[in-house]
Amino acid sequence: MRITSLLLAGAALAAFALPATAQDLPDLEGRVIQAVTENAYYPLNFAGPDGQGIGLEYDVINEVARRLNATVEWDLTAWDVMIESVRTGQFDIGADGITITEEREEQIDFTDPFITVEQYFLVRADEERIAGPQSFAENTDLLFGAQAGTSSFYTAIYDVLDGDEANPRVKTFDSFGAAVQAVKSGDVDAVIADQAASAGYIGADPGSFKQAGEAIKSDPFGFILTPGSDLVEPINAALAQLREEGWLDERINYWFFEYAAE
Repeated sequence: MRITSLLLAGAALAAFALPATAQDLPDLEGRVIQAVTENAYYPLNFAGPDGQGIGLEYDVINEVARRLNATVEWDLTAWDVMIESVRTGQFDIGADGITITEEREEQIDFTDPFITVEQYFLVRADEERIAGPQSFAENTDLLFGAQAGTSSFYTAIYDVLDGDEANPRVKTFDSFGAAVQAVKSGDVDAVIADQAASAGYIGADPGSFKQAGEAIKSDPFGFILTPGSDLVEPINAALAQLREEGWLDERINYWFFEYAAE
């Protein structure tokens, strides 16, 4: 798989600087942490060749739990109910490439960011009309595809278009994969995706897609926890330790670069 564009943007995928310092970590004495994801956000969480969930977020949460003397039980749910299921305590922690925003912080607790990624247009390989946000916004014939409620949806609305969440130029789909297929079929003209996800679709379907224009924005990703959770500080301390030891950088490099090239 070609990963040249990923390598050029590699600096943007470095682990986000965490405020805590490495220290002796709390002992959770075998506590079971109920974790949930969607298995639909390559390379953060997705089904591997054997059907088991794999990806950066699985690795990070499992390693955090190991260092805190805890175990993780994973479950799956759809994106549109994930935040609410964690907010109400059905699960302890949620992971799905969740951008930390002020609006979300009003309803859910976040860990410190563990990565920041840049967002780009993913378009058909023969698309020549899209050079960046301005050209997209000015051409009213162009349509976005997006999964409702995701960072790509809000980036399309607020960073490219007019801030109207009912803008008819954004067509919503049940999954990000369905939105990408709508680009391929010509039902919409672009989706917004991070560079690793873009490379995955470009490599899996040669000649169908390309990445267009410069980065639209950068998003810090964190894990969500039930408001008031006593897990926030221990997890942040473990994330700081992973960052300082270079473990987090190594796993980011593997999932965003090496795995894609295998």
